[in-house]
Amino acid sequence: MSSGVLEEAIKKAAIAWISVGDGPAYALWCMPVESSLAVVSGPGEQFAPGLAEAQRATVRLRGDHGGLIVQVEAEVSRLDPGSAEWDEIAPQLAGKRLNASGTAEEVVARWAADGCALVRLTPAADATTGAADLPAESQAAPPRETPARVETRRPFRLHRVKKPDRAADAARSTGSGSLPDEGWDGYLA
Repeated sequence: MSSGVLEEAIKKAAIAWISVGDGPAYALWCMPVESSLAVVSGPGEQFAPGLAEAQRATVRLRGDHGGLIVQVEAEVSRLDPGSAEWDEIAPQLAGKRLNASGTAEEVVARWAADGCALVRLTPAADATTGAADLPAESQAAPPRETPARVETRRPFRLHRVKKPDRAADAARSTGSGSLPDEGWDGYLA
């Protein structure tokens, strides 16, 4: 496979499907950094079980059409707070974080205080699978159990809504029986 396709897929990546070992793949938002991807996970951030402790992970990237175009084995390196790489990458990644509570500096400080894992995924040499070698069938799987799933409750109704009386509506629109003839002259004038 051409390394140009991999490089282009990494440059355009905003989300990647990442799996560790034989575990399921998780859709994780990421940020391209040179020829690698940066991903944050941990308390208050995205759920990526085993990624922080892993040595290698499988990364699947999509193309412009939304389908899988490349799958690569990547080396995982965890960045430590205060290191030169952390100080360079963490503020950029925090700036890309949607719905962040606070400024980029506050988010980076929270990541360091809460023990969030900031990892860099670098493609391993000769471990890339291109479009020709990828499976043709869909790799869709049924939804996994998650603590985020909640049973849907029926909506609360404060009062019963009565159906309109069609006969009364028809009588009012034709003028028959809608208002008494006596005593309403001043009201109608």
